[in-house]
Amino acid sequence: MALSMKKICNIVHGLKPTILMVIGQIILGVSIVLYKLAADDGSDLRILVAYRFLFAAAFMIPVALYVERNKRPKLTWMVIWQSFLSAMLGGSVFQNLYILSLVVTSATFSTAMTNLVTVVTFLLALCFRLEKLNWDKTSGKAKVMGTLLSLAGAMVLTLYKGPDIVRWNTHLDLVNHGNHHSGHAGGTRTNMVLGACASLVSVTCYALWFNVQAKIAEHYPCPYSSSALMITMAAIQCLLYCLCIQRDWSQWKLGWNIRLLNVSFAGVLSTGGLFTIVAWCVRMRGPLFVSAFNPLMVVIVALAGTLILNETLHLGSMLGGITIICGLYVLLWGKAMEEKTKPQLPETSSGDISKPVNIVLTLSSAGASENDKSVVCSKNTLDAITAHGASAAVANAHAESDEMRSVEK
Repeated sequence: MALSMKKICNIVHGLKPTILMVIGQIILGVSIVLYKLAADDGSDLRILVAYRFLFAAAFMIPVALYVERNKRPKLTWMVIWQSFLSAMLGGSVFQNLYILSLVVTSATFSTAMTNLVTVVTFLLALCFRLEKLNWDKTSGKAKVMGTLLSLAGAMVLTLYKGPDIVRWNTHLDLVNHGNHHSGHAGGTRTNMVLGACASLVSVTCYALWFNVQAKIAEHYPCPYSSSALMITMAAIQCLLYCLCIQRDWSQWKLGWNIRLLNVSFAGVLSTGGLFTIVAWCVRMRGPLFVSAFNPLMVVIVALAGTLILNETLHLGSMLGGITIICGLYVLLWGKAMEEKTKPQLPETSSGDISKPVNIVLTLSSAGASENDKSVVCSKNTLDAITAHGASAAVANAHAESDEMRSVEK
């Protein structure tokens, strides 16, 4: 019974990044729907973004100070600069461009375009020589095919509208003014191109943000503190930006309405909580693992858009979204295949991994007659090393147990 419970705990622990990312995508989907409702209510979403980061900073700073009070490393200028860059890429610039796309198009369109994050991440990694194309291998062909499929889906999503597929009128009036935009009324060709350009730039910023987050995790392995620092800097950036462009102080007022619900939910959960989840999952599984969950948010927002926002789901949106998602998973499949084929053994000095590798294993035994036991073996005898190490560990445990009994007597 204890063994089965241990297995269950190990399985749950292994699934923890997956569970957290699913929860994170649900939070993001709800936040996008609230943004669209606030835009229909006449709110300036740029101000709501600034409030969002202010609420998130007020939430994350006490959490970071308490949770990581004894294990926070020294803050260096390099970490501060990386946090500022991360706040600009993943915070102020990304959010403001994304809400521009959300306002001029629809929630389904802008959300589907975020699936290009993985493709743009791969292209940027190729440009910076962090990835190899490996066109002569199956994994390389899969990565190229996935990239082309995703780009083709983005073009279909932008340029082709098609007939209506689903339109459910639930007659919900969540902002109490009865004047909702249909979500596609402004979807003219000019707006679609503008929204697509804004989405592509925001996706590029988000892809760069993933890589900056990986660098911050190396130098400052504290997800709560790094998220709090980044969110605070993003709040300052967005606040200065809004003060320069919006002088209508009525837009800054928050009442008991959709604006307050938006900034409180987006600030505490969608920014504070989600940024911590992403930082933790990037450190555990890497940027590609995190971006693989973006299609789930498209499904959530598409359902919410038809049920709550009274948006129409067009054939072009469905075909483009499905093509982007297929390209995303082809790319991820190629990346996973490439990871499996990487050599796991260290190279010799000549660089030939086919030659035997001599490994020296040193075991120390407390209370034993010999202090050092060395075993020299080739790569074909790794199982023998494992068995030898296990037996030596058992012998050490017995020796320490005998010493403790003698001391007690």
